[in-house]
Amino acid sequence: MTVQPVSQSRIQSAIALASSRTGVDFGYLLGQAKLESGLNANARAGTSSASGLYQFVEQSWLAVLKKHGAEHGLGWAADSIGQSGGRYYVSGGARNAVMGLRNDPTAASLMAAEHASDNKAALESTLGRETNGTDLYMAHFLGLGGATKFLSRLASSPQTTGAALFPAAARANRSVFYASNGQPRTVADIYDRFANKLAGSSADSDATRAANMQFAAQALALQGQGDATVVTGNNESASDALAWATSTMNQLGLRGGATANATGANATGDSLLRPKPDHARLAYMMLASMGG
Repeated sequence: MTVQPVSQSRIQSAIALASSRTGVDFGYLLGQAKLESGLNANARAGTSSASGLYQFVEQSWLAVLKKHGAEHGLGWAADSIGQSGGRYYVSGGARNAVMGLRNDPTAASLMAAEHASDNKAALESTLGRETNGTDLYMAHFLGLGGATKFLSRLASSPQTTGAALFPAAARANRSVFYASNGQPRTVADIYDRFANKLAGSSADSDATRAANMQFAAQALALQGQGDATVVTGNNESASDALAWATSTMNQLGLRGGATANATGANATGDSLLRPKPDHARLAYMMLASMGG
């Protein structure tokens, strides 16, 4: 059976939805998906059970889906997952459907966001400091216990060889743990390479946000002229889409409501046309969730 590729717009919309629902940074989730699968929702690893946009291995997927599935309308999947002897399993005939959710961009993005949120809380409690995107990626890549071990060694002895700490992971991911000449990488090398890759993906996501904000500005201008010919991916008019965006920002306290001035700015100088970075991210997510 031929597997049909999933469009990039659908993937980015799924990531935006997951970010908006969980509060996990859109740029991080997009960067993680780029590193894991190249934004290919049907990607499969040749050296492990990893599959999907975020390359969840079987046990990690079942664990996060069991914990958070019901919160996102996947209660049927969560209920079919059991645990015995420290391992998760799928009961009945639902296994293929449950594991296949890894290849659904929306389900995978939601679970990746929840997984990142859980890991963030656990790592910060253990390490006694705030985490960044690279820390969270290490937790996804090595598991929470592995990431704690990796980050602790990074702080105490950054020149430790990564493959010596994680021989099984090194066998499955040779390009991560070894340079092209066969030289083993240190934990500092591995961390810095992931940090640089995530930074590059973040720059790409910033460009995406900027493009969507430009759309918003154009749509607002047309709306002011009584022209609402710009439409979103769901065939909503610009006026309807932007009214929804404005209403949502008001509900979340991101604009001044009745205190906003004629340009839509509030007392903090924020507006749809000139948003602060965090609010620009929200504006992008709202636009992307419409399918544009």
